[in-house]
Amino acid sequence: MVIFAGKGGLGKTTCSAALSYAVANNRKVLCFSTDPQASLSDIFEKNIFGKGEVEILPNLFVVEIDADTKIARYIEEIKQKIRDMYKTEIPPEIESYIDSSVAEPAMYESATYDAMAGYLAEGSYGLYVFDMPPFGHGIRMITMADILSAWVEKLTEAREKAREYDEIARKLKGEKLVKEDDVLNELYDIKKRLTTFTDVMKDKNKAAFFMVITPERMSIIDTEKALEMFKSVGLELSGIVVNKVLPPEMASNPSPFIVNKLKQQRECMNEIMEKFGKLVISIIPMFPREPRGLEGIAAVSKHLMNGGIEWT
Repeated sequence: MVIFAGKGGLGKTTCSAALSYAVANNRKVLCFSTDPQASLSDIFEKNIFGKGEVEILPNLFVVEIDADTKIARYIEEIKQKIRDMYKTEIPPEIESYIDSSVAEPAMYESATYDAMAGYLAEGSYGLYVFDMPPFGHGIRMITMADILSAWVEKLTEAREKAREYDEIARKLKGEKLVKEDDVLNELYDIKKRLTTFTDVMKDKNKAAFFMVITPERMSIIDTEKALEMFKSVGLELSGIVVNKVLPPEMASNPSPFIVNKLKQQRECMNEIMEKFGKLVISIIPMFPREPRGLEGIAAVSKHLMNGGIEWT
């Protein structure tokens, strides 16, 4: 599993697509976008939003989740399970409570995380590449593994205890014991998916986290904060990709704007190499036009996999 993190607009989606494109030469890859914007659709120039696993090339599949639809479907499934289990219609006050959960702040992240965990648990791909949402939300989604796991663990314990009491009560009444507990089975299933995802995410031999930054002052500051946040949640950054670097040949351009931009980038690049040099794995140049479509992705992929342009 590879996760690309960073602020919005720096090139996480492009790098995710480029890595997936490169690796698809020798293994089956799923590239998954967690961004609510249809960014992978833009990069691949193909409408894939909310359509599940879409095959772009042999071995290369992409997913752009429609979280709103997934949440609505999930809420309806909950209602139907209540009807099936208890053989009754849901009281209006309970249905209103269930419907209100859609507005919970963490519902989008939970739905997206559940989808990520579900794909990984199926184990159908050799590599999973996750394009995370802008940095703050991305870290929250990463930490959600432990939060959701602890939450499900508590619910499972409570349900197991309730089942024990139910069995004792039925024995005392001489009633027939219930063989299956649908709620408990559902919790076991969720727990299994979350555990699989968490185990892979924390295994350095199976998971890698990369930051995408640009040669700008604010990007450097954000990266310093990111390293601290990664450290605080027990994750180690695998590398940094520096994107949108003006190529050296631009130095001959007489435009004052370009000259000044090159000067600013050189100062920032020197600072990046000084602070994060050991983590920088690739320096990707700024392209004449936005890299889109398979041709553009292939160009980015070449730089990403080969270390990009040299910086001296």
